[in-house]
Parts: sequence; structure tokens; C-alpha cells
Amino acid sequence: MSSPLDPKTAVALAFGVAADTPLQAAQQLGFVDREAAILAQMFEAQRRRTPPGASLAGFALRAENLPVRPPAQAFAPLVERRMGLYAIVDSADWVARVLQAGIRTVQLRIKQAPPQALAAQIRRSVQAAQAAGAQLFINDHWQLAIEHGAYGVHLGQEDLDTADLEAIRAAGLRLGLSTHAYWEVCRAWALGPSYIACGPIHATQLKVMPWTPQGEGNLAYWCALLQALPVVGIGGMDAARCAEAMRCGADGVCVVSAITGAADPEAAMAALQQAVRQGQGAPKRPVPWLPQPTLRR
Repeated sequence: MSSPLDPKTAVALAFGVAADTPLQAAQQLGFVDREAAILAQMFEAQRRRTPPGASLAGFALRAENLPVRPPAQAFAPLVERRMGLYAIVDSADWVARVLQAGIRTVQLRIKQAPPQALAAQIRRSVQAAQAAGAQLFINDHWQLAIEHGAYGVHLGQEDLDTADLEAIRAAGLRLGLSTHAYWEVCRAWALGPSYIACGPIHATQLKVMPWTPQGEGNLAYWCALLQALPVVGIGGMDAARCAEAMRCGADGVCVVSAITGAADPEAAMAALQQAVRQGQGAPKRPVPWLPQPTLRR
């Protein structure tokens, strides 16, 4: 019969660093305090359910160890979980164009526009997506998404402070949430969204970000941890990276400038969709037991 491991030894073996407590171990690995606290709680949750002396390896890959639980009433699931190539565009004309190319998950992201023009863009986009049987998400503008019968809404972390999530859920819209770090994943998980987007996987020039790129190892980790929900990767994607994202286990890959900034968008979309298919059929990428920290100290 194995003898119980003392707490310090258990921490050292599970985290791979010498430390007295799980919190200290996670901090030594570079996680900021609030994320180190999440990992420490996951470690303790695993230890409580593990027989004395047994290995605690893999504690951070078990969703039941997360310190939050999905709500009893989650958002509606996606009709098509395998989203594949997920185009993010900024006009109804672009929505129609990517649909014509065979893409069936689209996000309309218009940051600023006069109210009437914005409503018209959303209305036209919804009509086009419904005609094509596509999954269309409206970025940010949840009231107009509800009004015009959109399939879903995509929100950033900052939008969660102001959006009426209950109104979105009651209207039957799907919800996608952006995440960039461990604490944001926990916040999203607790809301029961239809999918979680993880990024930036690679460096992107679209906007200045306070996070370091997650890398494909992190994407593989999130896909393994959050198996109950679809996970999509976003940030700096080209054809080769789309294939790798699918090898990580992603259900979709969000692409922005590789489509709208391409010299030949139709050729680019064809190449990207082919890369997604190749990645789906390729051997899966190994999953790390912990993600790399992405929040800067």
C-alpha cells in the first residue's frame, strides 16, 4: 500500500517545480496571482478526490477541477459544432461574398456606423445567412441582433459588463465569447456560452493587446480542457496555421485579414478551407499538461 505524499512533494511532482504550495508553484511558472490562484484551486480539487499517494498529474486538464461551474441554463448549442473556417468581416457585402465561397460560419464585426446604416447591414447579413443556412454571429450589437433575428452574438470580455445576457439567452440566440487568459476562460465557462474563442494564437497587427500570443500549445490545451464546448482559435491565422489549429482540436478557426486583405479573396478562401480540411484529417497535436501564461506581470 502506497504511503501518502506530503503536500510539498505532491506539489513538486504535479507542477514540476519545487514549491511549498500550489499557489507558489503556479507563480513560479509565470502566472499572475489571480491565475495562479485558479490553478492552485484546481490542484486542491484534484487532491481532494484522489486516493492518498496517487499521482496528481493531469489535474489541470480536468474541467471538473475548474473553480467555476456552467449555469443550469446554458445558451443554445450550435447547430453545427464543427465550424471549420470562421470568417470575420465588416459589411453585408462581405458576408454575401464569404457565403458564396462556401463558408458557413461568419461574424459581422462593425465597430462604428450610423444607427440606420448599422441596422441595414445587420438585416441584410441575417437574410443572406438564413438563405444559405449559415451560422451568423453579430459582434457587440446584441440588441440589433435580437431585433433582426440573428443566429448568434459574439462578445468580448469588456462587453460582458454591459450586455443583457439574459435577454440574449431568452431570445434563443447563440453566444460566443472571446478569451485571452485563464481567468477569462473561467469567466466564460461560468456563463455557459455556445462556444469559446481563444486567442490571439499568433501575433496580430489588428489591435494592441495586453496579452502575449498563446501559441498552438495553448490552443491544444484549451481544446482538451473545454471538451464540452466548441473552441475556436483566432489571431494571425494563415493557411498553414489554420491546418495546425485544427490539429490542436479546434472546432473552428477565425480569419480576418487573410481573407479581407488578400489580393484574391476567393483564391484565399479556397486555400484556407482546404487547409482546414487537411488539418481535420491530420494526426492530433500533443496536449501540454499546462498552458503557457499569457498575462504580463
